[in-house]
Amino acid sequence: MWLLPPLVDLCARLREPGQQQHGTLASEGRAARANGFLHVVIPPDTNPILENGSLLKGLRERALEDGGIYLHILGALTAGLEGARPSNIAGLKKGGCIAVSNARQPFTNDMVLLRTLEYAATFGMKVFFYPDEPSLSKDGVAHEGYIASYHGLQGIPWIAETVALSTQLLMVEETGIAAHFSQLSCKSSVELMRWAKNKKLPVTCDVAMHQLYLTDDNLEGFNAMAYVLPPLRSNTDQKALRRGLTDGTIDAICSHHEPLNATAKKAPFEESTPGISNFDTFMALACQLVRDEVLTLEQLVDKICLNPAKIAGITTQYENIGGAVLVDPNLKWQVTAETMLSNGKNTPFFNQNLQGRVVETFFG
Repeated sequence: MWLLPPLVDLCARLREPGQQQHGTLASEGRAARANGFLHVVIPPDTNPILENGSLLKGLRERALEDGGIYLHILGALTAGLEGARPSNIAGLKKGGCIAVSNARQPFTNDMVLLRTLEYAATFGMKVFFYPDEPSLSKDGVAHEGYIASYHGLQGIPWIAETVALSTQLLMVEETGIAAHFSQLSCKSSVELMRWAKNKKLPVTCDVAMHQLYLTDDNLEGFNAMAYVLPPLRSNTDQKALRRGLTDGTIDAICSHHEPLNATAKKAPFEESTPGISNFDTFMALACQLVRDEVLTLEQLVDKICLNPAKIAGITTQYENIGGAVLVDPNLKWQVTAETMLSNGKNTPFFNQNLQGRVVETFFG
């Protein structure tokens, strides 16, 4: 058995407010908690968009009351996430946002990005980026490569991520703002982050757990359960992500949990909804990283507990609240609708046998 600190997730969509047909703070909060996550960070692209600081306290209270988790909110970086002008960052900071982000929404132009980052820097706010250049990724649904071509799917080239990442890193260098880059998916992104860290830029990054196990090969046969954005990349990219984890270039692993209802994946592949439900499989895959010697157990605790708390700026609160998670790394179980606690059963691991699971949580 392993006794770990509570897990901290740097990106999950709980589907509330605005998309309760897929999940709620109650359903996804309970799933998070039972799977070891006590602290969860959500991006601002809910409905309504998280840009009114006065409404955030109520959301955090309901997450704790209904789901038993501590919610940490990324406020909208630009008004309406439209990428044209800054949001009320002062109000968001007063409302308790841990950082700001434009989620995967584009900026009107680079000058807007620069001025918005300068504005956020005046309030000492960290910015979370999800690098994507929409002119390159537009209408794409899969990694640009053989699998996409064979299936006749519109591809998303890896450069769609790295062009955006390059620009954002240079903006960080210019403005000095602290930045976190979430859900890196390709080899070149890891290399760019290595360059940025060698230059001592104030940056951190994470990778979604499924990117460490799945590749675009999993899309074969139009498998919509493996449709996610950013897309599953090549075997070469996956190996680079694992190396980046091992050598410390990648600071954290997030769930990128996106629960969906039963109908969301039933349309033809390119018309289905992207997203993977990840809370329930996260710990089994984490245990496999240790078995595969990608990480030691101590490194795993850094990547899924301590570093995410530091990146989110909640270390003091995290330590004061405390708690513990008991994991049986050898427990074998099958991923089924009954064993998944999340409302979303949308996982490419469905009906597979996994090893390792949270068996008890000790949360106040």
